[in-house]
This record gives sequence, C-alpha cells and structure tokens, in this order.
Amino acid sequence: MTAPHAPRITPTRLSDGRELLYFDDPGTPPRAPSADPRGLTQRAAPGELRYDELSGDWVAIAAHRQSRTHLPPAEACPLCPSTPSNASEIPDPDYDVAVFENRFPSLGPDTAVVPPALPWGRTVPAVGRCEVVSFTSSHTGSFGELPYERARTVVEAWAHRTAALSALPGVRQVFPFENRGAEIGVTLHHPHGQIYAYPYVTPRALQLGAAARRFYDDAGGRATLLGTLLDRERSAGERLVLEGEHFTAYVPFAARWPLEVHLVPHRHVADFAALAGEEKDELAHAYLALLRGMDALYPTPTPYIAAWHQAPLEAALRPAARFHLQLTSPRRAADKLKFLAGSEAAMGAFINDTTPEQVAARMRDAVSGAAARATTGEAPA
Repeated sequence: MTAPHAPRITPTRLSDGRELLYFDDPGTPPRAPSADPRGLTQRAAPGELRYDELSGDWVAIAAHRQSRTHLPPAEACPLCPSTPSNASEIPDPDYDVAVFENRFPSLGPDTAVVPPALPWGRTVPAVGRCEVVSFTSSHTGSFGELPYERARTVVEAWAHRTAALSALPGVRQVFPFENRGAEIGVTLHHPHGQIYAYPYVTPRALQLGAAARRFYDDAGGRATLLGTLLDRERSAGERLVLEGEHFTAYVPFAARWPLEVHLVPHRHVADFAALAGEEKDELAHAYLALLRGMDALYPTPTPYIAAWHQAPLEAALRPAARFHLQLTSPRRAADKLKFLAGSEAAMGAFINDTTPEQVAARMRDAVSGAAARATTGEAPA
C-alpha cells in the first residue's frame, strides 16, 4: 500500500476578507503566508437570483462580473505569484496549488437556504460560493502537463473543498470544473479551474439525478444507472479508452459532443471526498492520461470542459447519483468547432458530427501514444 498523499494546507485571508488556502505538495516546508499588500477593503456586492417560472430553473444575475479581468498579459496575471510590479491574488512569491474565493463571483459571498421557488418579480441575493483553483504557479502550460505529484495534490484540494463547501448552510450542489481554451471562453490563460457551490440543484444535475433515481427505485436500491452503464461499456469494449483497477474511461454510447469521454469509478461513491486514497492515486493518473491523449489528437491544444459530476446534497437524489467526470470538447476536426445552434441551444436536441466508436478508437491510440512518450521522455508531437 502506498503512503497517503498529504499536502500541507495553509489557510490565510486576502485584504478584503476572502479566504485563500495553499495546498503544497507533501514534504514542502511550512509556509508563513505573506500579507496581501493591495489594501482591498470592499468585496463586490452580491448579484441576485431570479426564478424562471417558464422552465422551473434558477438564473443568477451577476452584472458586476462585467468588470472582471479578461485575458491579461502574463506580467499582469492575477494567478501568478505576486511580484513587486504585480500584486496578484496570490500574495506569496511561489506556491504549488492555491484555492481562493473568486473576486468576481457569480454566487456569494454569503451562503443561505433559498426557497423552492419565487413569484414573478421577486428576487433573492445570489447566495453560494465560487472558488478559483490555480493548479500551478507557472503561467504557461496546462493541467495535462503537470507532474503526477502536483495533479495528485489538486485531487486532494478538490476533495478538501468538496467536503468544506458541502457543509456550508444552504449549499445543495458542489461542482468542480475547468474551462480550457479561448474557444471555450476562458478569461485567464493561467492553468486553473473553478468550484461552484450552488444553493439549488442545477438543471442538468436534476435531469441526471431524476433518471438515476428512477432506475435505482426500479432496481429496489440494488443497482445504479451509471454503474449499470459502466458494466455495459466494459462488457462491450468498443468504446473503452482506458481501464484501471478503480476507474474506467469510455466514450458513451450516445455521446453528444464531437469529443466526449466519461471517467467513472468502479465503486459507487458520491463525490471526491468519498474516494479512498488508492482511488485518488489512480484518478490522478487516469485524468492526466486523458488530457494528454486529447491534446495528442491534433497539432494544437484541444479546448475542453472538464465537468466533475458529484452527487447533489439532496436526500432524494444523493443515494442514486455516482461521482464521475464528463470531459467534452466542441472540436470536431483540426480546424473546425461545433457550435450549439438551433437544435442544441434552443431545443437541447444534440446532433453529433462524429461516431462514438471512431472517437474512442482515436482516443485509445492517442492515450497510448502519450503514455509511451511520457515513459521515454519524448516531447509531445
């Protein structure tokens, strides 16, 4: 059995009161956090939540985010360590992984219970929590280029924040994710992700949760929908991308996106916080392999959304929901992107321009090739 991966966690506060946590790789010396020299005295006013009676969905109104930082040059990056010429969001001169409250949050900073619905014309404050997860102090690169030790520290940070945010008043869903690439709409080039703690269960999670609960009830609580789909994919084999002791990655039978891979644990677990140490170890390896494989498909880096689906904190939905990753990209060719237009954006009726079986075969080859290059020390193509 391998030793547990235990990063050194150091909490501090930025000058406007926002929480910042350093997650340093195991073995790192103790940290004495630097003070934030910026003298920020006021946090952004919260936005508001409005309830759409037409769809039954909550909508966050966050007009203050219009002023957020947008693709700054490297010397003004807010996620790089602070220097005498750039007092950033990270006051220290270096770090491994940093997690902090977003300065321009869609939700929060307060957390509270929201009502099930609101009548037309009424609003409530946009409670919740939005955090930024900076994967590295290096301004360039990507998650897929991180060394295993650092990726493993990020996994621990996700687990830590999932547990902490799940315990906040009113939080009903915790969603870690990464938007990578200008084509996706990122506003910072520095490798980073985010975590949203919602005061409601999101529409997509409700849809998946309802289907999972129906299956779970029909099976008398003896089987889960995602676990059954995993078993089917492993048995069929043609859409598998990689298979380990604790996780399997596959292109789903009814994939919506040109590139779509699901990474699913073999054990039924609710979220990052419920994973055992050896599962986290394999998860870090598998995730790096998938990202490196996706980048090996084309001559230039592939834009993607990494969506970590965790069981909602809703008693009716949580028992049937299984933690998993949905890794998707709109890239359908080296020089072509899929845009969500009439059928997808207006109707939610997806039309895929690729076949899941062909994509799985290409991803298997790409993941294997990337792994071989990593073993030999060869630079990516």
